[in-house]
Amino acid sequence: MIYLRSVLFTVIFILAILVFSGVVVVSGLFSRETRFKAARGWSTFNLWLLRVICGLDYEIEGRENIPAENCVVLTKHQSTFETIVGFQLFPTICWVLKRELMWIPVLGWALSVIESIPINRKAHGTAVRQVVRIGKKRLAEGFWVFIFPEGTRMAPGTTRKYGISGALLARDAGRQIVPVAHNAGDYWPRRGLRKKPGTVRIVIGPPVDTAGKKPDAINLEVQEWMEKTMRRISAGYENLGASA
Repeated sequence: MIYLRSVLFTVIFILAILVFSGVVVVSGLFSRETRFKAARGWSTFNLWLLRVICGLDYEIEGRENIPAENCVVLTKHQSTFETIVGFQLFPTICWVLKRELMWIPVLGWALSVIESIPINRKAHGTAVRQVVRIGKKRLAEGFWVFIFPEGTRMAPGTTRKYGISGALLARDAGRQIVPVAHNAGDYWPRRGLRKKPGTVRIVIGPPVDTAGKKPDAINLEVQEWMEKTMRRISAGYENLGASA
């Protein structure tokens, strides 16, 4: 039954991407606020769908840690869930994402309308400079810039060295970093259709100051908090050990 529910959700989810992407593209003719209302509508619909069909809900801890000024958000990347719920956590957001997503008809157009930052992950130094250059512009415009520091979806209980772009962007722009941990991978694996019922725990951490710090030191501070928090909330981190 869980598998059948998961398949049903996936079918509707794909259709919703097409429908809402079209709505977002059309909303591009209007104000930025209108565009993001459309994007949040997609988020709200899919979270409702997850709850009704798959029995998967979420709870948020640490909203009081969100600073008044927009900043850089570094978040765990384990599934598609965090890309959906991101619109519910902060105001106007801007994703740093792989450029291949921009090539998908309709979806790519919608991602462009909401002013995402597409990068070529194989370009390394060029990609970092692009994130810093465009990211500073987005921050100045009031966006919260979302970055997956691990660079790709990671299975629960695993991590890797954080990429430097988020830390470098925050420091050079004079902004804080807000770390976000969650255990979505325990319920929505990065591969496969099955989505387990339960409650995803999302933890918004205390802002990390970046002034006068080297990017590696900033990443270390963020990653230490992230992995400590993941051990607390995720069953998949019970045996993480020294790999963190």
